[in-house]
This record gives sequence, C-alpha cells and structure tokens, in this order.
Amino acid sequence: MALTRDAVVDAALALLDADGLDAVTMRALARRAGVTASTLYWHVRDKEDLQVVLADRIMAPALRALPQIAPATNDRQWLFAASTALRDALRAHRDGARVVAGSRDSLGRAEFSDAAMAALVARGVPLADARIRVLAAERFTVGYVLDEQAPTPTAAPPDLAELERRMPTATQAIREYFAAGRTAEDVFIDTLRSVVGMDRG
Repeated sequence: MALTRDAVVDAALALLDADGLDAVTMRALARRAGVTASTLYWHVRDKEDLQVVLADRIMAPALRALPQIAPATNDRQWLFAASTALRDALRAHRDGARVVAGSRDSLGRAEFSDAAMAALVARGVPLADARIRVLAAERFTVGYVLDEQAPTPTAAPPDLAELERRMPTATQAIREYFAAGRTAEDVFIDTLRSVVGMDRG
C-alpha cells in the first residue's frame, strides 16, 4: 500500500507519544513507517514541516469542540470552555504543548484563534478586545500545559524550611489554598477563570 501523508502523520504522532518530541526525527520516523527517509520527503518537506502538521493534528479535537460549547454562554464562559478544550487537546499527547508552541505556521492553531475571536465578537466583544483576550487565554493555556508536561525533576526537592524562610508569603498562600481541599486541577481552573475575567468558583 502506498504511503500517504495521513499515514506519515499517524506514525509521527505514535512516535511522539512513545518517545517525545526530541525523538521525532525524519530517520526515526522512516524506521517506524517502514520506509526510507527519502520517501518521507514526498509528504513533508522537513522536520519543521512535520511539526506543523503534527500541531494541526493535535489541535483538531480542540477545533471540533468549539461548536459544542453551549450557545447561551457569555463571552467569558465561552472563552473558559474553549481554553479547557485546548488544554485537553494538548494534554492528549506527550509534548503536545511543545509541538503547538513551536508551530507558529500551524493552520489548526490559527483556525482555533479565528473561531475563538469570532465567537467573542458574536457575543458583543469588540474585535480588537477579542483578539487580545484570545491571545491571553491561548498563551496562558499553552504555557500552563508546557509546565504540566515538563520532565519531572530527578533532584531532591528543596528543603521546606528553607522555602518558608526565603518565600514566606508564597508558601503561606500555597498552604492556605490547598488546606481548603483544593487540588492541582483546581489551580488550573482558578487561574484560567482569572485570565478570562470570571469570578473564582
């Protein structure tokens, strides 16, 4: 069966999920696809082009989720739901945020931004404001997932007493926040609500 561009992307996505973005090279992809590296160049120009098509594939579920957001939501609620869908799409793949963050030419990423701006404008937000708000929410979400997907440190954690001595305000705030029974997931929800202009739940 002839190799197709979709099959190349499928193989690249499987390689990404198995070994991470640093392992996605043209040579490694050729081995996984069972072809020579030169064959891949009929379908993708180079690794940069490959990363862009991977970003498009990663962004696809987020794009598909946008029409499912309840029409009655206001602009802040809509942007919150869209950003949550974006996070889910990025987290579905290893290094998903790295792939998308490094793919400024991704049409999938651009289409997500365009659809989000259009949704806010339809809810009465001026276009210039909609653009800035979408940028803020997108970049916050991508950055948040970059942090979530960063490698786990192998060194011993810093001494708690030393942290409390050097950063007393931050450590007290963290202690009080989690003392109320909140989880790491609540951190994302509460910070995103702040970014999009919603009151904390």
